[in-house]
Amino acid sequence: MKFWKPKKKSWDRKIGLVLPGGGARGAYQVGVLKAIAEILPRRAPNPFAVISGTSAGAISSAVLASRARLFRYAVADLERVWGSFRSHHVFRSDPLTMFRTGGHWLAALAFGSLGVSAPKSLLDNQPLRDLMRRNIHFEAIQESIDKGYLDALAITAAGYGSARSISFYQGRADLESWHRVRRIGRPAKIAIEHLMASVAVPLIFPATQIGREYLGDGAMRQATPLSPAVRLGAERLMVIGVRDEGLNLLPGCDEPVPYPTLGGIAGYMLDALFMDGLSSDLERLTRINLILDHQSPDRTIEGAFGKLKFIDAFVVLPSQDIREIAIRHVMAMPRSVRMLMKGIGALNYGGRQLVSYLLFESGYTQELIALGYKDGMARRDELKLFMEGAPSKSPAGIDGWETLSSEYSQKLKVLEV
Repeated sequence: MKFWKPKKKSWDRKIGLVLPGGGARGAYQVGVLKAIAEILPRRAPNPFAVISGTSAGAISSAVLASRARLFRYAVADLERVWGSFRSHHVFRSDPLTMFRTGGHWLAALAFGSLGVSAPKSLLDNQPLRDLMRRNIHFEAIQESIDKGYLDALAITAAGYGSARSISFYQGRADLESWHRVRRIGRPAKIAIEHLMASVAVPLIFPATQIGREYLGDGAMRQATPLSPAVRLGAERLMVIGVRDEGLNLLPGCDEPVPYPTLGGIAGYMLDALFMDGLSSDLERLTRINLILDHQSPDRTIEGAFGKLKFIDAFVVLPSQDIREIAIRHVMAMPRSVRMLMKGIGALNYGGRQLVSYLLFESGYTQELIALGYKDGMARRDELKLFMEGAPSKSPAGIDGWETLSSEYSQKLKVLEV
């Protein structure tokens, strides 16, 4: 590897920021962004050429894009909103609404064929729509692009009718749409409907109609969450995940094996929805980078299939099990919500997964922000070098993903700790 010299600019303008989904866990991403903001010059604009968000990550992405002139101020706005979250800011949680919702589901199950309309979702997230309308200036996204603070913003949702992952993007005029198997990139003027679609967790929140199709949470069909940022011109990637990848301990030989509760299964489904695509895509990137590193002097291959380029990625993951943090704050949830969680078995140890995604309470989100900030500052020197354009020291080009080596990499030597 050639000796690297810092560029004249204080950061590399070819970096794409990838913010995957994760419900309330998205507060962790805000903490990492806060650390990045402190590393950059105080009045620095947005340092990312492309910002790509899914589900809860889509909301933070839109805020950053709409306030791209001063990155630190944008992150401060994110911290203010995420740090003061209460459940009623995200979904209707008053006892009357929860009672009506439960009654509606029971009536639909019992008398669905006798005129009772089917409920659209478990929770009503109209308060989240109102919150975003007050806090996100969507017209400013194009201003950020026109003034050169941002090349593109991508928001991903899943089409229920087309069965495709749809990445809506707003960016420079020279950007091209794409069509791949089960995924497309479509130019659009990002609006609140795109965010509501991206955060529409199946069954929990209602789907959103855009054009002639209803769309749901973007993580559902997003097998390649790194792709939108790369398609839109990013040559390096900053990825902020929300899972520490810790494994659950199985019961001992003489211990009973408990049957999973409905809450435990729901949490497992959300975990698979939000996390598996990112892990698989990082492994795919690792293999492509290794091939390019061994087969091409300039680490690129071009042919009828297009052009493959070596892509450095910096990955930040929680240093603690977020599920354990959620357990400490579960009593902060409104009583009506706790009763619902208790009814589906989500308030015990096995249900902590589900709670960790739905616990929109300030004590919990503030602790996640603090954890993200701590993890980011613990890697301050690495982060600074990456933001300035320093190449990865790993042959696979991915820093910070070592904790997944035993589970996802088939023990490739390049990923062993």
